[in-house]
Amino acid sequence: MDSDQESAECPLCLEVLEADDLTFFPCTCCYQICRFCWHRIRTDENGLCPACRKPYSENPAQFKPLTDEEIQQVKRDRKLKESNKKPKITESRKHLANLRVVQRNLVFVNGLPSRLADTELLRRNDHFGKYGKIVKLVTSPAHNGQLNSICVYITYSRSDEALRAIQSLCNYHVDGRTLKATLGTTKYCSRYLKGATCQKADCLYLHELGDPLASFTKEQMQQGLHLEYERKLMEQYTNKLLSDTPKIGRTTVDG
Repeated sequence: MDSDQESAECPLCLEVLEADDLTFFPCTCCYQICRFCWHRIRTDENGLCPACRKPYSENPAQFKPLTDEEIQQVKRDRKLKESNKKPKITESRKHLANLRVVQRNLVFVNGLPSRLADTELLRRNDHFGKYGKIVKLVTSPAHNGQLNSICVYITYSRSDEALRAIQSLCNYHVDGRTLKATLGTTKYCSRYLKGATCQKADCLYLHELGDPLASFTKEQMQQGLHLEYERKLMEQYTNKLLSDTPKIGRTTVDG
């Protein structure tokens, strides 16, 4: 059994074929699909082969079940192939460990009084909820070490909602404190960098490649390049607001 066959996918559901599906050909035209899709087509759909449109019979045209030994060999080969693939993936992702990616829908607010450290309160429409739909909101102690202060990470459903919040909140004063609001950044999940699957359902880190234009090294962030990127986004947002504003024409009265 060759390596291409071992990694074959069902063309309908795109799942890797199970070991005992590798010799399963339900139609005489030899169009191969998995047994699950074959059963679904026969019982829930039109019962026709997707390739040649012949009706499927109750028995597959070709099917030679693998022996237990052959199935175990396929599983061993697949496991070996995956283990050989991981070092290559890890090497290709090594440079990502030093990057931080600006999230266009994530707002970072610093300097909020600790008396407001109530996530339900902050979600309300008279607080951060007024700027858009909040997907997630998390509070933590202020980053600048300021006493009785917190910082807030707000994930909005859209980028324009986040920019609207920043536009309103930046340099806003609360209890004599000046708020700082910027787009938040995140890093890549360590499991992703290793080519492994992350098991944390609520993991806050990235599990796919971020926008290269929004990716910055720590050195670039110290130079403020991520803030320059944010400034350009804010300019685009402001220009769009201006272009969407209805223009009121001047009326004249003939005398």
